[in-house]
Amino acid sequence: MTERLPVELPKAYRLLNHGPTVLVGSAHDGRRNVMAAAWSMPLDFSPPKVAVVIDRNTLTRELVEASGEFSLNVPARVIARETLAVGSVSGRDTDKFAEGTGVTAFTGSHIAAPLIDGCLAWLECRVIPEPHNQDRYDLFLGEVVAAWADPRAFRDGHWQFEPGTSRSLHYIAGGNFFETGEAFEVKPGN
Repeated sequence: MTERLPVELPKAYRLLNHGPTVLVGSAHDGRRNVMAAAWSMPLDFSPPKVAVVIDRNTLTRELVEASGEFSLNVPARVIARETLAVGSVSGRDTDKFAEGTGVTAFTGSHIAAPLIDGCLAWLECRVIPEPHNQDRYDLFLGEVVAAWADPRAFRDGHWQFEPGTSRSLHYIAGGNFFETGEAFEVKPGN
């Protein structure tokens, strides 16, 4: 029998939570913010949809609810320190773009929410209103209205894994991250 180690239920999410960390950009009425989120995922292909958890107590949540849009930005190791910084302080207490976090942004093509420099991918999203999910689970659904990637890291519809290529950043817990590793292929019947 395979050996099994019990995992405390409040930490069970860590068994599944090693998808890419995202930076959630938001803006409304002259205010903008960015926060780190470990809980996001794709939902559909056409039209493309995503889900992200945005806590009800955050400035990002306030701005997303007011504007009906957000950006998802996939950071690389080169901005790991900035990713941790924006995930560790509240946008209510500090301007994350001006207070020494090192985060800079640029404007997208379809939404006002900022896109974050130094990322490997950027998704511009419009909220699909689901008040029950938002209120009860802090879960926001978004339709992706534009998507962009750094061609050194993603091209021809695939992430690139050549040596020296930047890879997506994944948050574990307690300031610990990892990057995706080597790619390998498995063919049916092998």
